[in-house]
Amino acid sequence: MSRYNAKITETKWQKRWQEAATFRTNTQSEKPKYYVLEMFPYPSGRIHMGHVRNYTLGDVVARFRRANGYEVLHPMGWDAFGMPAENAAMEHKVHPADWTYDNIANMRGQLQQVGFAIDWEREFATCDAEYYGKEQQIFIDFYNAGLIYRKESWVNWDPVDHTVLANEQVIDGKGWRSGALVERRKLSQWFLKITDFADELLEGLGTLDRWPEKVRLMQENWIGRSEGLKFDFNIADRGEKLTVYTTRPDTIFGASFCAIAADHPLSLKLAEDNADLTKFIEECRKTGTSQEAIEKAEKKGFATGLYVEHPFDPSWKLPVYVANFVLMDYGTGAVFGCPAHDQRDLDFARKYNLSVQAVVVPEGEDAASFAVADEAYTGPGLIANSQMLDGMTVEDAKTAVIDRAEAEGWGERTVNFRLRDWGVSRQRYWGTPIPFVHCDDCGVVPVPGEELPIKLPEDVSFDTPGNPLEHHPTWKNTTCPKCGKAATRETDTMDTFVDSSWYFLRFITPDEGAPFDGNTVNEWMPVNQYIGGVEHAILHLLYARFFTRALNKIGKTTVTEPFEGLFTQGMVNHMTYRDSENQWVFPELIRTRDDGTMYRNDNGLEVTEGRIEKMSKSKKNVVDPDDIIDQYGADTARWFVLSDSPPERDLLWTESGIEGAWRFTQRVNRLVLEAIGSVAPIGTPIPTEVSDSAMALRKTVHKTIKAVTADIEALHFNKAVARLYEYANAVGGKLDGAGAAEVKREALETLVLLIGPMMPHLAEELWSELGFETLVADTPWPQFDESLTVDNTVKLAVQVNGKVRDTIEVAKDMPKDEIEKIALANEKVIKFMEGKTIRKVIVVPGRIVNIVVG
Repeated sequence: MSRYNAKITETKWQKRWQEAATFRTNTQSEKPKYYVLEMFPYPSGRIHMGHVRNYTLGDVVARFRRANGYEVLHPMGWDAFGMPAENAAMEHKVHPADWTYDNIANMRGQLQQVGFAIDWEREFATCDAEYYGKEQQIFIDFYNAGLIYRKESWVNWDPVDHTVLANEQVIDGKGWRSGALVERRKLSQWFLKITDFADELLEGLGTLDRWPEKVRLMQENWIGRSEGLKFDFNIADRGEKLTVYTTRPDTIFGASFCAIAADHPLSLKLAEDNADLTKFIEECRKTGTSQEAIEKAEKKGFATGLYVEHPFDPSWKLPVYVANFVLMDYGTGAVFGCPAHDQRDLDFARKYNLSVQAVVVPEGEDAASFAVADEAYTGPGLIANSQMLDGMTVEDAKTAVIDRAEAEGWGERTVNFRLRDWGVSRQRYWGTPIPFVHCDDCGVVPVPGEELPIKLPEDVSFDTPGNPLEHHPTWKNTTCPKCGKAATRETDTMDTFVDSSWYFLRFITPDEGAPFDGNTVNEWMPVNQYIGGVEHAILHLLYARFFTRALNKIGKTTVTEPFEGLFTQGMVNHMTYRDSENQWVFPELIRTRDDGTMYRNDNGLEVTEGRIEKMSKSKKNVVDPDDIIDQYGADTARWFVLSDSPPERDLLWTESGIEGAWRFTQRVNRLVLEAIGSVAPIGTPIPTEVSDSAMALRKTVHKTIKAVTADIEALHFNKAVARLYEYANAVGGKLDGAGAAEVKREALETLVLLIGPMMPHLAEELWSELGFETLVADTPWPQFDESLTVDNTVKLAVQVNGKVRDTIEVAKDMPKDEIEKIALANEKVIKFMEGKTIRKVIVVPGRIVNIVVG
């Protein structure tokens, strides 16, 4: 009997699937529809084990649903625009398109080697003009519907990459790719009105019961709905007002200062004749606009010399500062500081020697003595030191202050959101051109639909810093669609998150002249199962939800949520290694001596183990999927990434683990091949009466079908794998008597079909060896007989004076006196009762028999 040859077998069946167009989706099918999608990859050049794990999870779902009678849509594409391609162009003197499409070709080949059940005819890259031209049409549709606007705004500016960065792309105050310190700059930007949908997006989270709770919470916090008070302070001696917004009106009597943003109109007005303030404002602009950058920056302020009057006591004056931690685009750009109950305010107050008065006191504390030191108190309690609010709860005090403000006319109850409108302008080449022109007479004008796509020019240079589209000698020169006069194209391109905010719709009708066919999309959406990393929990998922609702609002679809079910898989980890010169070492370079010490086989340096961390090129703790597939085969790699841990948790890649998966692959192969000569022909019915061993195996077969089916439906793939290990043991056991040949065939066929979604190539090969000419991929999922999943017998422990001496197997409905007789007749039990008198026999049905002797 030959060993399973993965390299030959896997290539054979991949070719067979391709020739038969096995996984091509018929969107007009009458079958129930199931859409499974993994977040599409960025074409970096090579797939990694994280890709293998992610797409294997989705592939198991796709194959399982297909076997259960669904018309399955399981497509693949490429999130292909972005800065890495431009960086490669500058570094390697290659065009971004060439770099991108070469990478796509390489990665496509790697993914196809793994045997995924993908409809490759639907494949596209977001850098295809055919795709981004449709995106331009959506952009114009949104603009015509009033969902897009252009305005000047303060942005995070990367002075090295010469582009705007989203807040999330600013890490520790630096650009996520360049590492340069981010600056604040004012530019004309294009914005999508995501804030118009803030309430909808928040409420919609309540319908996503198949999303991880942590992801829903992250989105809820990001949207950041807060109810508060917008009110006016009178500015002393100026006859003007300063409007602030607060979510904590209950702390109004703990106020010790007001702070305004550097870009607040009052700041700019005061700076007109104050050089020191002008300098301070410029310093503030060197900090990014992200929440992280503001929180981590040292809290600094500039005393304006102005004071405001407390709304409950005009004689109580609060100093006004320009502060680097207040942003103009949140609330009103002005806040009051209550240091005792906000850490940022406390840090600021300590720095500038401002008063700190606790007005919320924990239950059980004395209001007269309770004080805040270096840590603000943000917990629950009762109001104190607050005149008529004393003794109230926090919530009651909030209501009381808001009611008073509205009654007296100096404030109003207001809902605010942390969420800001989505700025999509990026000053770079490799992105979707924004389809507008600028005309001196007509202003900003959308490009007519018949002129789409507005394609990127191919002859670009990256020698000059900044946006190549801005520097191109001819591309931006055009005529105005309205008046026909000379005009210039918009040279900003779209944030790449736009590309991934609707791609799942294009997959449904990829050849449609419009961005998508609305009727077909309505039938197939939402995506039934979406799979991807939790790092996309906020932006990508939030933007995709917004796009879906916006398309619904303008009448393009009836869909409101894009992803019915979301699964976020864990990372793939590996041990890290360093040599004696403190350099990271690739695992394949390591050898072990007889004494257990490790060394590099390329230079002989000693090697020591480090921490287990996420696989990354920087730490060289990566395993190349090509090497694994070449050595063990794709099915073994698939089996291992499914087996070792729950899919939502991190997976530790080990050599022993992949070798164990390889042994199981060979074992299943042997189990089938060794039994072929002794099983009944295909379709032979199982006799009515079978031997005890055959019946025991039949029950195991049907119990396993039931359990594995439930496990896969619940995405508990590691549990399904564990059951199949146990099942293989049972199938390999001794079988004789009536029905043995027929039950053995049933057991083997079931084994092959159950491993089919996980090890599809091996399953096809063994299905063929069992005599079938059909494909496993076209074969229905095995069904279980409920009556065979229920045990008619039960095992009971038999104790003598409280110590278990043996077990007995009895019928579930056997009377107590019959159970007692069998227990007392047990040879092992008799041995412990010899010479003693039976005092009592206690039978607990379904659990235990306890014999008391003395």
